Amino acid sequence: MDDQGALAAQALRLVTAHFPDALGAVLGGSIAQGRATSSSDLDVAVLLPDSDISRREVIRHEGRLAELFLNTLADVPEFFAWDRARRRGTVLFIYDQGMPLMDPYGHVSRTCGQARAVLAGGPAPLTPAEREQSRYSLTCYLDDLVDTPPADRYEQLSLADFTLREATHLLTDYHGAWTGIGKWLPRRLLTADPLRGKALLDGHRAVADKADPASLAAAVEDVLDLFGGPLREGYAHTWHA
Repeated sequence: MDDQGALAAQALRLVTAHFPDALGAVLGGSIAQGRATSSSDLDVAVLLPDSDISRREVIRHEGRLAELFLNTLADVPEFFAWDRARRRGTVLFIYDQGMPLMDPYGHVSRTCGQARAVLAGGPAPLTPAEREQSRYSLTCYLDDLVDTPPADRYEQLSLADFTLREATHLLTDYHGAWTGIGKWLPRRLLTADPLRGKALLDGHRAVADKADPASLAAAVEDVLDLFGGPLREGYAHTWHA
């Protein structure tokens, strides 16, 4: 049994030990993709009877952290809609790309089909107001980044991080693509737009390695051009009661 198989067996033992009434379970994340490290946690989605409660839990099992996404069958459609609205599709991707651990009644197979149908439709697009707010925020981060002296490294690095995140937010929306956070941000960014995504990531690295924001600024301007360029004067945001 290879490492992936051993981790899948460990995840199955977790499910049977903690959720004896489980209707099915899937192992996702880096382990399912064959990218596990020695400290990778177990990302496990578990289907529960409708008498239970949908929730998210983090536990430790056999010395390894496990992040559990627990959903009753009745809650799955509503939860998938919520996951789509966040534009990250965390649990959707577990059911789409994960390894089934148990499926005695066929519920996992049907839920995976539901997840794939939602993913095929893409994430919820930003509203025009959300898009303009993101465009304005990215312009502000860009201006501050370019204006910050290299000697102010803490501020420069913080601005580079926020600039990359906001640019990713806009660029993935432009392509109707799913976004991500943490290690999933560069993965989803490169999937959405290999050329512009790499330019953003290389620019971010140049700030970290050389304290030089020029290439990141150029990459951001390229993204902003997709939306009509930087947004400064003329931006307005209305507060709703």
